[in-house]
Amino acid sequence: MERGGARLALPFWLLLHPLLGLVGSSAPWDLSSWHCSFSGSCECDFRPDLAGLECDLALNLVGQPLVRQLLMKGLRGFVHNHSPEKPLVMSFHGSTGTGKTFVGSLLVHYLFRTGLHSPYVHHFSPAVHFPHAEHIEQYKNDLKNWIQGNLTRCGRSLFLFDDMDTMHPGLIDVIIPFLGPSWVVFGTNYRKAIFVFISNAGGEQINQMTLDLWRAHKDREEISHKDLEASVFKAAFEKPQNGFWKSGIIDQHLIDFLVPFLPLKQHHVKLCVANELASLDLEPQPDVIQATADSIPYFPAEEKVFSTTGCKTVASRVPFFL
Repeated sequence: MERGGARLALPFWLLLHPLLGLVGSSAPWDLSSWHCSFSGSCECDFRPDLAGLECDLALNLVGQPLVRQLLMKGLRGFVHNHSPEKPLVMSFHGSTGTGKTFVGSLLVHYLFRTGLHSPYVHHFSPAVHFPHAEHIEQYKNDLKNWIQGNLTRCGRSLFLFDDMDTMHPGLIDVIIPFLGPSWVVFGTNYRKAIFVFISNAGGEQINQMTLDLWRAHKDREEISHKDLEASVFKAAFEKPQNGFWKSGIIDQHLIDFLVPFLPLKQHHVKLCVANELASLDLEPQPDVIQATADSIPYFPAEEKVFSTTGCKTVASRVPFFL
């Protein structure tokens, strides 16, 4: 816009064009967010309670000691570093029902004061936000603008990408510039953000290694992060029709922590049933716990060692046995 031959500069906030309709869309700018956009020290709604998170994981995350170890290691190093070199990028991999979504919800709850209601937490689902393959170029543009606008508003933001195995290949690579060692932009430190990817990709490799160890009479707790990382990333990178297919995020080693979720055995499922009964304010009922656990399919077909669906269907099955 020009007046009298001189260009009239628009206020910066009018230039932002956030992605409309996404979960976690930010409210109109207020004084606090305006302050955060120009203050590298502003923590916005970020109030990490790592002790509470570790306790909740120990009590309610069934059968995933490696997950607890990796998650707390990554978070402690990142949260206690007031000037991180890059954003914290974690990728959760494993078959359905092993706790990936549950852990994602705990992260949000214990890192942000208002949890899922925080305007600085952004959750993306391919089926909801990126449903049509023919619109992928528009999605790329919208996603990039959305992340840039919200990181400018507050560097202490969390972006959670669910169901990466169903995302259109190539879409997620648009966020690569935000995952590396970014510089301060408009007073906001992009390197204080957290990105979490959740995917079933690599679940088959994790299950197979866990099964091989069981057949070799070794404990599943003997599986290390290094045992799984290369094969899981390879599976995600090479599998077509998956969000990480030939992705620069993997190729450029931008993921700090691959967090593998192991398949659950029947005694783990029983713990999930007991937790579900407790959530219903019911006493543990051995017959209900056993009947529910027996109703769930297990693999392989001969040995029936690991739950096919993890604990995913426990809540819907329990009422049938009460």
